Amino acid sequence: MDYKIYIAERISLDGVSKEEIAQTICVPPDTTMGDYALPCFKFAKIMRKSPALIAETIAAAFEKDEVIKSVMPVNGYVNFKVARGGLAQATLRRIKEEGEKYGASELGKGKTICIDYSSVNIAKPFHIGHLSTTALGGALYRIFKFLGYHTVGINHLGDYGTQFGKLISAYKHWGNDEEIEKGGIHAINALYVRFNKEATEEMEQEAREYFRLIESGDKEANELFEWFKRITLSYVEKIYDRLHIKFDSYAGERFYTDKMQPVVDELQAKGLLQESQGAKIVDLEPYGMAPCLILRSDGASLYATRDLAAAIYRKNTYDFDKCLYVVAYQQNLHFKQVFKVLELMGKEWAKDLVHVAYGMVSLEDGAMSTRQGNVVLLEDVLSRCVEKAAKVLEEKNPDLENKAEVAEKVGVGAVLFGALYNNKIKDITFSYEKALNFDGETSVYVQYTCARAYSLLAKGGKGELPENYEPNEQEFDLIKSLAEFPETVRAAAEKYEPSLISRFCVDTAQKFNKFYFDCKILQAESEEARAFRLCLTEATLTILKNAFTLLGIGIPEKM
Repeated sequence: MDYKIYIAERISLDGVSKEEIAQTICVPPDTTMGDYALPCFKFAKIMRKSPALIAETIAAAFEKDEVIKSVMPVNGYVNFKVARGGLAQATLRRIKEEGEKYGASELGKGKTICIDYSSVNIAKPFHIGHLSTTALGGALYRIFKFLGYHTVGINHLGDYGTQFGKLISAYKHWGNDEEIEKGGIHAINALYVRFNKEATEEMEQEAREYFRLIESGDKEANELFEWFKRITLSYVEKIYDRLHIKFDSYAGERFYTDKMQPVVDELQAKGLLQESQGAKIVDLEPYGMAPCLILRSDGASLYATRDLAAAIYRKNTYDFDKCLYVVAYQQNLHFKQVFKVLELMGKEWAKDLVHVAYGMVSLEDGAMSTRQGNVVLLEDVLSRCVEKAAKVLEEKNPDLENKAEVAEKVGVGAVLFGALYNNKIKDITFSYEKALNFDGETSVYVQYTCARAYSLLAKGGKGELPENYEPNEQEFDLIKSLAEFPETVRAAAEKYEPSLISRFCVDTAQKFNKFYFDCKILQAESEEARAFRLCLTEATLTILKNAFTLLGIGIPEKM
């Protein structure tokens, strides 16, 4: 039972929906006041009454039953106390029955969500700057799928532009096939970096010509490009496998080469295309934005041209209900322009395009530049974190079996969790020490809590849930947290904010550990208490595993 919805359904406020009431209900920090509370301050303006009067009116009209034991108005809040035994029984039985499906729903049945994320560049290494888009996009992909949506993961590859002409030029001057096959992406990137350091004007001109040859379908130029692409995808797919990331489409910028002209023609036909200093633009000044550049003065397309073509293709192909672009906040203006142009073209579905902006990720040594070659590679960050995790595990549990497998789950999980714990718009400075802290707000802390739960269940078994058991304060605090999980998942989807699930995991793990230290479990004061506490332990483990699966993080049974 979702108690917030249960309470909201029994409250009637003029001008306020049941959904808004349910979303406003919260869990008070002081549980002596109540188990749930409805703050009435936001309703005051709508109803033109004081929050205190609204709270008193709700409390007077609310009919108590076997679920809601008491209703009390206090300073603009309505505090509700529930029958703890009933909540415990309903929550634990539901978790037991639904297992790995607990928290899932058919909310998105019949609806399609496209998610554009990661979007790596061909012939460039996968660096730490790609972590946020990859982790966020992967988590949103799993969250929406969990809620019943048909989810389409799209890796909009950066596979178009003069840099590929530069790469072919560098290959022609300095490349060695055997070294490239052996060195892979790193050998290709070394050529690109060398070109940017040593290229003459003659080589720059040569690069422009090679890119023109790629565009015009030249056999040799395109074979070289496809070779570089194959090497890149082979490299990134190994990293995606470690991160538990998948895609349904790798249609990148180049895919839309033959789909841009119809967009330009439509803009022209609708009188939206204007000339400005030889370039073609859509004037967005009336909407408070700089003009959207569609074609350069030499006729070349730009990011906006390709993104317009991509949006139209995705709508025609997938008929999405929402299309998310998980791209850094530096591209805010770009997406506002693209969405506005589509709206001006008469695409009523432009309102369904969402830029999911996020902050930047860096290590303590700061920014990166692919041209100069001083990038922090994501594979190195992952491997270093796994190595550090292995050392910590060796110190804490030298006899641990499958240590390498556990270290992989712990190390990779720490990197993902580091990208998913804070609000997505915040910049992140990744710290190995903080990420692998067993006592901090980390994935390691949650994983260790799960290992503790596994150990308890291995020793105590999985008992039957006793009826009519009245949970104590610590038990009930944990049960309320477990009952919140389905709503947390829905909120994470609605706000495009996986950090809500990450923080739920830490909060739930903290409550479990308080319960673990304050309540005897295996040596409980009665058989009834022992059985109940083992059921509560099993339920907590189930939910933390479900939550971590949505984040793409594994749970070891022993640590």
